[in-house]
Amino acid sequence: MASQPSSLSRTLHATLLERMSHTLQFKSPTKRKQGDLIVLIRLHVNIQDSTRRHFTVPSFIIPSKSLASTASSSALSSDLVFNYSGTPFAFWITRRSDPHGTPLFDTRLSSLPAVPVPEIVPGDATTEFKGFQLVFENQYLQLTSSLPYDANIYGLGEVIASSGIRRNMLGKGSIQTMWARDINDPVDENEYGMHPMYIEHRYNNSTGGSASHGVFLNRPVQSRLSLDLDSNAGSLGSAAGSDVMLFTPPNSPRSFIQYRQIGGTLDLFFYSGSTPQAVIEQHSEVVGKPAWIPAWGLGFHLCRWGYANISETKEQVTKMREANIPLEVMWNDIDVYHSYRDFTLDPVSFAASEMKAFLAELAANHQHFIPIVDAAIPVLTNTTDVLDPVPKYDPYTRGQEQQVFIRNPDGSEYIGQVWPGYTAFPDWFAEKTISWWTEALRNWTTMGMTFSGALSVMAIIIVFKDSYLADKGIWLDMNEVSSFCEGSWHASSYTGVNLSNTSTPFILPGEPGGLITTYPECYNATIYGPSGNHTIKGALTCDQSALSSLKQESQAGGLVELATFEMHERRSKQSYDYNLKVMAFELWYAGFGKLSANAVATNATHAGGIVELDAHNLFGTMEEHATYEALLRIYPGKRPFIISRSTFAGAGKWTGHWTGDNFATWESMRYSIQGILQFQIFQIPMVGADTCGFGGNTGEELCNRWMQLSAFAPFYRNHNIRGAIPQEPYRWDSVAQASRTAINIRYTLLPYWYTLFANASLYGSPVVRALFFEFPDEPELFNVDQQFMIGSDILVTPVLEPNADSVRGYFPGSGKVTWRDWYTHDAVKSSPGTLNTLPAPLGHINVHIRGGSAILCSTDPAYTIEDTRQGSYSFIVSLASNGGAFGTAYIDDGESYPPGQNRTLTFLATNGKVIVKSNGDYTVNQRLEIVTLLGITHKPSVMKVNGTPVGGWTYSVGQEKVVLSNAGWDLNEATTTLSWS
Repeated sequence: MASQPSSLSRTLHATLLERMSHTLQFKSPTKRKQGDLIVLIRLHVNIQDSTRRHFTVPSFIIPSKSLASTASSSALSSDLVFNYSGTPFAFWITRRSDPHGTPLFDTRLSSLPAVPVPEIVPGDATTEFKGFQLVFENQYLQLTSSLPYDANIYGLGEVIASSGIRRNMLGKGSIQTMWARDINDPVDENEYGMHPMYIEHRYNNSTGGSASHGVFLNRPVQSRLSLDLDSNAGSLGSAAGSDVMLFTPPNSPRSFIQYRQIGGTLDLFFYSGSTPQAVIEQHSEVVGKPAWIPAWGLGFHLCRWGYANISETKEQVTKMREANIPLEVMWNDIDVYHSYRDFTLDPVSFAASEMKAFLAELAANHQHFIPIVDAAIPVLTNTTDVLDPVPKYDPYTRGQEQQVFIRNPDGSEYIGQVWPGYTAFPDWFAEKTISWWTEALRNWTTMGMTFSGALSVMAIIIVFKDSYLADKGIWLDMNEVSSFCEGSWHASSYTGVNLSNTSTPFILPGEPGGLITTYPECYNATIYGPSGNHTIKGALTCDQSALSSLKQESQAGGLVELATFEMHERRSKQSYDYNLKVMAFELWYAGFGKLSANAVATNATHAGGIVELDAHNLFGTMEEHATYEALLRIYPGKRPFIISRSTFAGAGKWTGHWTGDNFATWESMRYSIQGILQFQIFQIPMVGADTCGFGGNTGEELCNRWMQLSAFAPFYRNHNIRGAIPQEPYRWDSVAQASRTAINIRYTLLPYWYTLFANASLYGSPVVRALFFEFPDEPELFNVDQQFMIGSDILVTPVLEPNADSVRGYFPGSGKVTWRDWYTHDAVKSSPGTLNTLPAPLGHINVHIRGGSAILCSTDPAYTIEDTRQGSYSFIVSLASNGGAFGTAYIDDGESYPPGQNRTLTFLATNGKVIVKSNGDYTVNQRLEIVTLLGITHKPSVMKVNGTPVGGWTYSVGQEKVVLSNAGWDLNEATTTLSWS
């Protein structure tokens, strides 16, 4: 790509300084106090075209209040200092609190590596750098900042990075392309979502201290693509997007980050931190805070593509209860649909009357149900559609009437192809789309549509009220948006095309020619058969020697690769011109070779003339917003629960996320942790992977370890592909027992989990945390993503490899933090700053409690979340070496929206006593019955509650533990004090 300034770039220098005074903004919706000085923690720099001919993110996604000044402040009150020079124009960001420190962001040529830089990625000329000038052209923007050598960079997703949670800066570096695509979890490539936000964490070797800051590029669209503005795209204005490149040239003492963007503006937010958690919370002030989740969303979820009928679905619920493995939410994949059509039930396999009875049974048992909703709406009619007086599929015909579908440039309807056959796609920019979407969802729960006459009577839309969607939960899939064909089946080319053909253009998984034959890396089905068992006749089935040679990519053969199949009746000459005219370069990792492959074409047109090239990355999040609003209208006062695949910055206000179509491999399980940690940065904390793996056949040992790992992920769902061996946790005795153990811990910690999500919604705080989030001054933790923390108090060290009976992990805190085993309450004897070996037999996951924590728990975890919430509370206080501890708990009804009455508990331990303070207007009916104190070095002579001696307590010397039973504390009391001497 060109990187030399043209006449436009040169004239920019003269105009930019004047313009900058209007576009440089200092913000502080959140402020820190340092003495009497209020220090602003966010800085917004927007370099824009004075004509403003560019596409911008809709304000409901990135709220306009985040972009506008919210405080009448001057640069002098900001900890972030904006510096600039005029010729050539450059700027750099420093800290007022560290005026001599290395700038946080520095575009000066003198600060950047020496040029020319030869190709960093051999064979890729775009990784050769002849200069680092700021470029601001109609078609191309470029901005480069110097970074410290091999900087600690986190974020920039969505991505599965081979380097781990810390992005690679050396060797071939990292290139993050921002283009959402439907792809089976690739490594080091763009995938489902777009989040151009990163944290940089700097450690000072001299002082042993550290500081974090963040940078967010507010951009909606694709990268590495240039428009021919003299072509039919000329009416678009400027189209913007970005590649983000992280490199360190050979022999250079510096690294750098470069943004390459086509059109638009350079709209940057800088967050001062200075801890990782502070940066994440500051990001929430711009993109919005995560949605409040219903308490039941924290339970265990079960799904698979391949529950062919209601009987199979009900069987899973029955067998899970027989195995005493808690099941909170039952899901159905696209099998539930009639001909794969949104908002329908299959009239035979999932008859409405049977579904009604099934869902009523779930509700009676305090269980829940979530259906899938795909992004495409079928356009075709067939003999099973409603007669009125001609065949009609209401969601499509109503959408046509209200003009809510994406169009071709000539105004005709854009026709793609997805599961139900030929499809239209909702245009979320159209005026009536949300009301149409709400109507379709409402009809799914309240409207019966039947037909009679010569045809058999069939219910196409569900005929009962408040049952199918009574739990306010929806699963949004295929919303990148995905299409199986390239381009639109244009109306002028319909002649000779069989529009009633609803078959998929490829072989479905599990069918002849698409059999699922792969297993976890070291399992050899040829030798040991298809069971996936951990042992056969006493022998381990994992061949350890095979692990080093097998890669995740080899497992993909178990999935049917969509791109390898020719579409039925593909037209070579009559195809609509589906791409805007572009220069001869594509996305860095366009896995199928073209931007429009497995996607809607780039010239598909939205309301207002917006083209898909500009809006592509927003589709999923605009659908999430529409679905959230629809559910609030259908069920006012109740919290929606949405899990979606494609996300954009700000999506967490409406949705959670699962990390997509992964694989039943040990590598995928390891990668799942970095995905969970990554989305905490992006303000989408409700996130998790398809447990036991989606693609390929799982194995007993892998599923055992993964069911335990995912019990400590925010979103906990087991889901696999059609045609693979079953992987419900009851299928193997060892997996069933491991699942019961892990879910018991999860449900014991339910009040703690719920408080963490309340803090996420209130303050933007991360729920799950990388170790360095909590211990930022310990360099050995900067790339650890095979351990993680739940909040600040629970350390999880899972087993992530086969044939293991131990695991190695860090105990952070530089030897100053006491860690206690969850199961035994024993204090751990560990070596600080080094890996420690822990026993981990199959079925055991290591969990440790941090000293200084006070955690509210459920006393007796039950089968469901509701039953657990109705039980009593218990309380664990793990004292630090100084005898102190602190914690909080948030309690409400678990479902109201907006949140109403609530109660906040604060726990403080110091000087031989624990004080519980209660504040709020929500009445807690459950009592606190058991108090466990850890770290009591000597047996107390007396225990007192509010000054009155009490009995019913025991002391364990080995664990230095006091347990007070039958405490019966009323958590509505303003203050309760437990003391000992």
